[in-house]
Amino acid sequence: MITADELTVYLQAAMPDARVVVTDRTGTSDHFALRVVSSAFEGKNLLDRNRMVYQALAVPMGDGRIHALEIKTDTPS
Repeated sequence: MITADELTVYLQAAMPDARVVVTDRTGTSDHFALRVVSSAFEGKNLLDRNRMVYQALAVPMGDGRIHALEIKTDTPS
């Protein structure tokens, strides 16, 4: 299990300006919907943006604390 605050810490470590909204999709703290807004996404396509999120969350994804993610990414503009 992982908390929304812990997810936010992982994402902000990779993208310090990230604004993160986390929704626990099932109530089991392992299926999440994320909305991440960061200037780090400027000029990046959707696939690259998703890769950035997955890289930031590599540890909890790898150890099984995250089972499923729905990702939405935006730039501040």
